[in-house]
Amino acid sequence: MWAIPLLSIACLSLAAKMEEPKVPFLSEFHTKDYQFENKVIQRMELMVLTTLGWKMSSATPFCYLHYFIRKFHGEFETKGLICKAIEFIIAIIKEMSLVDCRPSIIAAAAVLAALNGGLTRKAMEDKIGCISLWGSLQSEHIFSCYSMMVEIEMRNCKTPKFAISPKYWSVDNVIGEVFCSDVSDGGGGGDIKRKLTFNHSSDQNSLSKKICRP
Repeated sequence: MWAIPLLSIACLSLAAKMEEPKVPFLSEFHTKDYQFENKVIQRMELMVLTTLGWKMSSATPFCYLHYFIRKFHGEFETKGLICKAIEFIIAIIKEMSLVDCRPSIIAAAAVLAALNGGLTRKAMEDKIGCISLWGSLQSEHIFSCYSMMVEIEMRNCKTPKFAISPKYWSVDNVIGEVFCSDVSDGGGGGDIKRKLTFNHSSDQNSLSKKICRP
């Protein structure tokens, strides 16, 4: 499917424009199986920016993962812990909008859920007691997110894998791996609120396996 590689290249290009002093040419972005023309990548960049409301510097839960891992788990980080927290974040944003809860709250809940899925309300409050600026309201929101994450994980464990299309499993795995690599290297993730839609009658026909034209 061409959409996922194209979206990945567009996001990488946008990130480079935000972070790199010298931005690579669009022609330098390609994958093993696809090589998109510049105009095609630019169209996808515009779709991503429109979907994000042109808010490229908004904080996401991924920005806070390292901070809360150090607070709740000490200085020692493992890729397994980071990936588990990322899985919880991805799972909960499928169930709720990020505007319903502060990114820092979601990140704290994800780290706690990754560390221990059986915390009581009291145990969780003891854990977050090291955050001096947080009070009872933040504690309530964190526990609410934490409980939802644990519930989602339990529900997923009870769902047979064959009941879910392998196509969607592979996409989730790829997304998780990308976020794991990025966040474990000190980067942040993106805040996607709406799914991109494609006009298959016009866009898909304009793309070929090797050279995709607008």
